[in-house]
Amino acid sequence: MRYKFNKILTASLFACLILGSFVFNSCKKEDEVSIIKLTAFGPSPALRGGELKFLGTSLDQVTSIVLPEGLEVTEITKTSPTEISILIPQTAKPGVVVLKTPQGDITTKTPLTFSEPIVIESFAPTTVKAGDVLTINGDYLNLIASVTFKTGVVVDSSKFVSKSRKKIEVRIPVEAQTGKFILSNGAKTPILVSTLTDLIVTLPTITSLAPNPVKPETALTITGTNFQLVKSISFTGSTAITDFTVNTDKTAITVTVPKNVKEGTIKLTTLSSVDVESTLPLNLISPVISSVAPMLVKNGATLTITGTNLDLATKVTFGGNVDGVVVSQSATKIDVTVPMTAVDGTVVLSTNSGKTAQSAAITLVKPTFTSFAPLSLVAGDNVTINGTDLDLIKKVLFASGLSVNVTPSSATSFTVAVPMAAVDGKITLVTSNGTEITSSSTLAVISPNKPVITAITPSVKPGKMMTITGTKLNLVESVYFQNNLKAVLYGVRTETSIEVYVPETAKAGVVTLTLNAFDGTAVVSPTFTVTGTDPVLDPSLMIYSFDAGWSGFTWDGVGGLGTLPDGVDGTNHYYQATPWDASKYWLFANNYLSYPSVTQADHVVKMDVRLRKDVTGNAEIRLMLGGKAVNILSYIKVGDTFTTGGEWKTITIPLSVFGAAGLADPTPVKGGEWGMTMWGNGLDFSGFCIDNIRYEKTTAPAGVYGLY
Repeated sequence: MRYKFNKILTASLFACLILGSFVFNSCKKEDEVSIIKLTAFGPSPALRGGELKFLGTSLDQVTSIVLPEGLEVTEITKTSPTEISILIPQTAKPGVVVLKTPQGDITTKTPLTFSEPIVIESFAPTTVKAGDVLTINGDYLNLIASVTFKTGVVVDSSKFVSKSRKKIEVRIPVEAQTGKFILSNGAKTPILVSTLTDLIVTLPTITSLAPNPVKPETALTITGTNFQLVKSISFTGSTAITDFTVNTDKTAITVTVPKNVKEGTIKLTTLSSVDVESTLPLNLISPVISSVAPMLVKNGATLTITGTNLDLATKVTFGGNVDGVVVSQSATKIDVTVPMTAVDGTVVLSTNSGKTAQSAAITLVKPTFTSFAPLSLVAGDNVTINGTDLDLIKKVLFASGLSVNVTPSSATSFTVAVPMAAVDGKITLVTSNGTEITSSSTLAVISPNKPVITAITPSVKPGKMMTITGTKLNLVESVYFQNNLKAVLYGVRTETSIEVYVPETAKAGVVTLTLNAFDGTAVVSPTFTVTGTDPVLDPSLMIYSFDAGWSGFTWDGVGGLGTLPDGVDGTNHYYQATPWDASKYWLFANNYLSYPSVTQADHVVKMDVRLRKDVTGNAEIRLMLGGKAVNILSYIKVGDTFTTGGEWKTITIPLSVFGAAGLADPTPVKGGEWGMTMWGNGLDFSGFCIDNIRYEKTTAPAGVYGLY
């Protein structure tokens, strides 16, 4: 079978023959026939092996014709004195032609060119695998510069096994895929010749998988053919694996099954990036539960699971969808701690591969509530609960929805204080997994002759009214705020409610108050917040109050002095920042005041601050004493908002966070640098105000401080 593909060149040849077979020389016509002259020759382009004619005068005297590169032809057909011809040798090259005559050489004015139709006649074998030698038969194959296989894999002629006019031998690259291949002469505008039929490139085949089912993280053998072509192996649910071994015959692959593999087919990816998938799925071995013990188990105790392939389990899930803590694990046994919140139900083992195993349902031990004593008591007194497995109890519920969290130290008995607002009713015990056990008897609760607080206003400003609700509040003689500050102004007072005004000098912050009954009983309230600032207890320990203006300060021009009506202390001044660039900060230099009496052990730094508008985002404001800075406002996460509710409040900072700063200084008046810095890319701190930076003798507070 013969394929001819050089249609352009063939068409050019026919056009040449139709339009004229000769290329004329620019020779001057002579009348004298005895003078040897060449007037034309052709065809050009010509076919090697074909006839080349020369027209002129006295051409029968030509002795030989020399083609380019010295190829001399002496066999000349002399049809007449005006016409001669030769057969073009197959080795002829393009270029000018020279006629040898007795009168001297005659050289053509134009070069001889050739029409070279590259032809693929056949290729063999038609089915190959990587590394095989492919033989391509045809004509003018000596002109071929490369062979391109499907997917663009190119074999350059320098890598051909052999090349001649009639035959090319080329080795099949590992990247080759089934499809047509193309020959190219490598020219700037190349001649491309493609096969009409596909070259079949053999792929690996999978015939079996063993063992199947297989245990993850163990060896799997894949049998088949042509495994030298495999680049990687992919399991369902796992990434491609390149670490495997192939036997000498290329018929078996040994690979370790990944631990997170899922059931499904296996895919081999060849060096040519073709995927070959197994026809049968790979099955996985699952854990098998043969028994669990004990079947009645207590929360917090150890449950033993026996079976096979239990080492595959990565999670043990109990009823209530809670996971237990594995104490020990092997292929045949798992010891696991039953979660405190687990409920009755099956136990499920889960593996990395998604396989599960389920046990029979287990039952969780439930406490018994046998009795309580006394059956009648005054609210606030202790009641003793008796029963079994009471160490599972986490909460005791009384009538009216009152609850008390407990941590019993005994499984048979514990005591709990009855809430002051409790009423007659049954007692309910609640376990950590939500199981409830209710007493059969009713607890009789006698209301004490003392006030009881059930609710309080959560936040209030000095001078404003707050409300205390509860029972027997008509027994309250007086209300005292912290720092032993007695309330003097009230609103409406009833048995269940007291309206009281917070004194202007009440301590700010998270505080409590005390109700004093007529009989001398004192009741401390839950915590609530008094917004505002702490009073300046010792003006002699003031670092700076801004009342003296800017004298002695250096700063970078951001900020100014604020005055009433928004100040913290009457007609005095405070500092207020103005809009600023994120690259700027402000700093007061060389005005850090220290005092010999101030020590870390018994002093803190206090300052009054206000954010007129909330700051949201990545921000920091720092106070610096003696060259050591600490955050009073600090970014924690995206979306954080820092606020004082638009009000003044006092920040208390332990001196210990400043390190050496804040200790007694040899100079009794001034020490190193002190000041403030602000940072927050693109944020506006124009509403940030400060006043009354001072020391105060007190016990340094523990924990978090500042606007967090």
